[in-house]
Amino acid sequence: MNQVKKSPRQNHKLAEHLLSSLTTAVIVLDKNLRLTRLNSAAEDLLHVSASSVIASPLTGLLIRAEDLVESLHQAIDNTQPFTARNVALHLPENTVEHVDLTVTNLETPKGLLLELHATSRINSISQASLSQEQQITTRSLIRGLAHEVKNPLGGIRGAAQLLERALPTKDLKEYTNIIISESDRLRDLVDRMLGPWQPMQFAPVNLIEIIERVMQILQGEFLTNLEWSRDYDPSLPEVHGNQDQLIQAILNVARNACQALQGTERARITFKTRVVRQFTIGSVRHKQAMHLSVIDNGPGVPEDLIERIFFPMISGRAEGSGLGLSISQNIIGQHGGALQVASRPGNTVFSVYLPFNQSTQPSA
Repeated sequence: MNQVKKSPRQNHKLAEHLLSSLTTAVIVLDKNLRLTRLNSAAEDLLHVSASSVIASPLTGLLIRAEDLVESLHQAIDNTQPFTARNVALHLPENTVEHVDLTVTNLETPKGLLLELHATSRINSISQASLSQEQQITTRSLIRGLAHEVKNPLGGIRGAAQLLERALPTKDLKEYTNIIISESDRLRDLVDRMLGPWQPMQFAPVNLIEIIERVMQILQGEFLTNLEWSRDYDPSLPEVHGNQDQLIQAILNVARNACQALQGTERARITFKTRVVRQFTIGSVRHKQAMHLSVIDNGPGVPEDLIERIFFPMISGRAEGSGLGLSISQNIIGQHGGALQVASRPGNTVFSVYLPFNQSTQPSA
């Protein structure tokens, strides 16, 4: 049987199709380390479009990449491929992606083929899974403790009210007022620890409207020279969720950033919305998900706190309750999303990932 020979153009189209279908990020460089080709997975990883970077030098895409560039030049000069693990790619806008890198030499024309396997998201997935297990255990303990605390609080408050009626003077009643008000404060604290007791009602919500509402609340609460910055993608669709609960979740995160910025010169908080593709949340892989970044230029989260920052009752401030971020993580989790943090001095990023669509509504 005669085989139909494909034309060079058909072979080129087939190669392009295969390259685009790969989930591994692939970059092709010429001998001068200029980008000649990159697939869609590489576009997602590097947060760029191919049309905007083709023919550009690699150094224009990566920041502080002197060591990597030197290794790539050596690979071309010596025709020596290499593999590197957990390479940090510093991208514009203070973004860092960690990858496992495989470099292969190309002969015609002379250049390099780079395969990049993102490890940042794999680590985030494993950390998120571990965090979910820890959160379930911790939350079970807290629920039991909260119920044990809440029951006697009602008795203390009731006894204080009876005592107040029997006291002869107004001065003495001030003490019972303190008992009653403190009992109410502890009751509210316990309610916040227990979280919402009813299943959430879900509907399409506009995340930008939620962010604007959060900023409006905090601008009245923190009367400082704090700078608010917006970096929205207005083309993103609505997400499926509970508007009040999402306001509370993002408010807790942003308020935490405001408190961390106290005493910081030129303090700034940035809200950035983007779409991420082929993103895994928990054990579910989504074609697209909403990515909200809350970025501040404060001192950063202490290293001894970063692994426990979403645990209840953990706070970096003496006056903090340690419940805000735990509640936010719980709310985002009920929306099928994830809440993560990356921090270094001068740049702390809380990332909220929310799927655009949900087949079922999670229960409280």
